[in-house]
Amino acid sequence: MFKRILIANRGEVAARIIKACKELGIETVALYSTADESSPHLSEADEKICIGPGPSGRSYLNKEAILQAALNSQCRALHPGFGFLAEDPLFSYMCSQQKLTFIGPSAHSIRLMGNKSLAKQTVKQAGLPTIPGSDGDLKNVDEAVKLAAELGFPVLLKATSGGGGKGIRPCNNEEEVRIFFPQAGMEAEKAFGNAALYMEKVIINGRHIEFQLLADSYNNAIHLGERECSMQRKNQKLIEESPSPAVDEETRSRMGALAAESAKKVGYLNAGTIEFLMDQDNNLFFMEMNTRLQVEHPVTEMVTGFDIVKEQIKIAANHPLSLKQEQVKFSGHAIECRINAEDPYNDFAPSPGKISKFNPPLQAGPGKVRLDTHVDQGYEIPSYYDSMICKLITHGENREEAIKTMENALKEFQIEGIKTTIPLHLEILNSKIFRSGDYHNNSLAGIMEG
Repeated sequence: MFKRILIANRGEVAARIIKACKELGIETVALYSTADESSPHLSEADEKICIGPGPSGRSYLNKEAILQAALNSQCRALHPGFGFLAEDPLFSYMCSQQKLTFIGPSAHSIRLMGNKSLAKQTVKQAGLPTIPGSDGDLKNVDEAVKLAAELGFPVLLKATSGGGGKGIRPCNNEEEVRIFFPQAGMEAEKAFGNAALYMEKVIINGRHIEFQLLADSYNNAIHLGERECSMQRKNQKLIEESPSPAVDEETRSRMGALAAESAKKVGYLNAGTIEFLMDQDNNLFFMEMNTRLQVEHPVTEMVTGFDIVKEQIKIAANHPLSLKQEQVKFSGHAIECRINAEDPYNDFAPSPGKISKFNPPLQAGPGKVRLDTHVDQGYEIPSYYDSMICKLITHGENREEAIKTMENALKEFQIEGIKTTIPLHLEILNSKIFRSGDYHNNSLAGIMEG
């Protein structure tokens, strides 16, 4: 096992990794930018190193500085968390060149699955069903127009690299394809350094279902069930739950096994998530694979009782998986609300600033409550980074109990000095659409409209 790990990230996920390392008896070195120098999680690390000024390009994305910090602090392993460099194949390769263990998949796997059009071809060969669309990247707008006519409108132009809703454009006719093709390409180039696009047929009112996978270096791969991530705003997840109200036991077992087998066939290592889109006939189609820890991993931990972050570290230290597939058990229901420093009723405008009051729920009952966060009262939210300040997760014996516990917890949660998405979460939880479990990727608009 590793003696000391560098955490190449910030905020809530850095705090989460520190917690896992402490439980494994591993020392931690936390990086921070000058904008994060007062972040409460830094006091939990054994050592902290300033990596640069606030802008992420000069701090959390500075590969050379991060590698130098790891070597100077005598770390032999590095956890990238999610975001920033977590899915950067060059960074993974640079770590290996410095004999620094990257706690995640290989550079080859990140490159293979990070290129979404190539990933689609790869998993199709491994046996996963895929959404009808282009075979590889689109060469030009004329090819896009021709393929769209063959598939039938509406279609979706999607960036080959990256995520987070960048470089995505729905098109309802040829004119829109011609207008949006250069727009999506420019946005993708700016966000990911790659303007390449591919095309998929639009599945109207689909559901976003993803399976959590773990794979070791001994050719073992398992799944930890699925998460429902359909409550979204512009392709950004707001609420996740496990299990999905739309997935039955037979589908869970069959598609989970198929996803795990696909990971084995491509030689995948460590934690990863295969994301599917479910159509109105409950068919699942591969969308993409995220080659990292997911923001929403706690809901899976709540229903399985399994620590994914600790398992990531063990796999990276060349341990075999702690569980076999038949040992994975699911219990109850879990829900996660991403609490962002945003004003949901002002077009989700960012709300950086000082948190004047931060009183989290203590015991909201009737189920269990978990809070993953790095902030505290008096913390100044920087304007440079993602707006998520914490994740509230609840668990109940069933979905109704998990929802009730979440509703109680959100009502008890006091955050002042900034705007947050808590009021919106309460609105969603109390909506007939969410309560029914019969919702999809476009349901949020209907809920907010009343």
